Amino acid sequence: MEPPSAPQYVVGVDYGTLSGRAVVVRVSDGAELGSGVFDYPHAVMTENLPPGAARHVSLGMDWALQVPHDYRLVLAHAVPAAIRDAGIDPAHVIGIGTDFTACTMIPTLADGTPMNELAGFADRPHAYVKLWRHHAAQPQADRINDLARARGEAWLPRYGGLISAEWEFAKGLQLLEEDPEIYDAMDHWVEAADWIVWQLTGNYVRNACTAGYKGLLQDGSYPSADFLAALNPDFADFIATKVDHSIGRLGEAAGTLSAEAASWTGLPQGIVVAVGNVDAHVTAPAARAAAPGQMLAIMGTSTCHVMNGNGLREVPGMCGVVDGGIIDGLWGYEAGQSGVGDIFGWFVNNGVPPKYHDDAVARGLGVHEYLTELAASQAIGQHGLIALDWHSGNRSVLVDHELSGVVVGQTLASKPEDTYRALLEATAFGTRTIIEAFNGAGVPVTEFVVAGGLPKNKLLMQIYADVIGLPLRTISSAQAPALGSAIHAAVAAGAYSDVQGASDAMGAEPADVYEPIPENVAAYNALFEEYTSLHDYFGRGANEVMHRLKAIQKRALSARPAEDPKAVKTTMGALA
Repeated sequence: MEPPSAPQYVVGVDYGTLSGRAVVVRVSDGAELGSGVFDYPHAVMTENLPPGAARHVSLGMDWALQVPHDYRLVLAHAVPAAIRDAGIDPAHVIGIGTDFTACTMIPTLADGTPMNELAGFADRPHAYVKLWRHHAAQPQADRINDLARARGEAWLPRYGGLISAEWEFAKGLQLLEEDPEIYDAMDHWVEAADWIVWQLTGNYVRNACTAGYKGLLQDGSYPSADFLAALNPDFADFIATKVDHSIGRLGEAAGTLSAEAASWTGLPQGIVVAVGNVDAHVTAPAARAAAPGQMLAIMGTSTCHVMNGNGLREVPGMCGVVDGGIIDGLWGYEAGQSGVGDIFGWFVNNGVPPKYHDDAVARGLGVHEYLTELAASQAIGQHGLIALDWHSGNRSVLVDHELSGVVVGQTLASKPEDTYRALLEATAFGTRTIIEAFNGAGVPVTEFVVAGGLPKNKLLMQIYADVIGLPLRTISSAQAPALGSAIHAAVAAGAYSDVQGASDAMGAEPADVYEPIPENVAAYNALFEEYTSLHDYFGRGANEVMHRLKAIQKRALSARPAEDPKAVKTTMGALA
């Protein structure tokens, strides 16, 4: 009798906005056996470059940068921690998969070296990673949209009629126009999702997901050089010289783990490394939410909505539709909200008086939990408020990052829990606006599934179910994107023939189900009408006050003298 074979494992690594998370998953059933987390030492740079820069540099409005070396440190810390936590022999790991925030861009040399790591470039903002929520390229996005509409570009409807300031082209054009020296010196304009796979394997493979959703690759073609030249003559060869590269399909192997990466991670050299992916899209198989009609919302600092459809439709304000963008054989749709958890965090940090913090501590609760408890005791509409969830701009359906937040109805009697609940509700109304856009375009949403960090707030989940009028299902995995990356690693390693089959075997079980309460649905229908009135008034051109205020703010900030505090000199830390 042959001895039973040893179990096989895969590792998934999820790169989020503030940290990287690794999970060890059993191939046979998807059991999550161990995890590790590493916080990026430089977090998100929105005001200044890191202290290690040659001189103090202040950033402008709407900038969001990161340090690429922080991503390597995740491999050196979170992956070994996950292996230790799982208590497994790393020799039984057969593959590793990764996912990333998107669109997060890195300018590099031909060998993958980030430009900020070159002598003389550490004090240049455009040499660093432009994080997904870098919105300073809005003027470039506006020009791209205006020109594409004027020329009737066939690819524009695939993105809901508008491309985002967050995406590859707008950020690339901003780089060219604001720091042409770095633009000329860089060899590749690389999605972080592909750069980290490059670091693991030594091979640069461009993944089909980001190429389609963020890089405007449709039906095998990018926007023409003629179109790019009309934006800026020096941008004409952007695709040919900076972007175009071989495409890897989701679930394929991008290469094998290099000796250097094996030393970082503690994993066996030569195991399979899956093609990169996006944190939201990779989560659909993890949530067993890849069938047409199932909309998956990954709710954290922002929310990304993804779903599959059997056919191609044009959904106003969607972030994109890509053939095989989530699962081969289906059309993958994406939409999103730029701010969700970030909005709640902003309010707690800036809008809650000390007494509430003290009361929360006395109750043994966090401030979020305390405000949620107070808000849960209210009847719908009791606070008399309606809010717009645009504190970080609007991704869908307006695709305008110059928009800003609004709360209407505040009085001298308004309390923090009132505003907090209004903000919770505003994000639910934003999701309903997206769902109605999909339904109206012939892409019906029949089920709503939620993953991410926010489903632990039960009040928030019930509000969503009541606002959208659909049953809402959460999933049992606490690390769903990392599980999704592990599922893709299992497919790339040959343990399953396709992603759907691996999802069926390894996907997370349901956790909680929230049914819409009929009387709550009716109450929220009335409030949603008010939300929609405000949404259209401020967002569709009736009142451009938000844009005017942003312009005034930019002029005021540009007129201020630059601050010059002493910069603390540091160096990049070694991987060990």
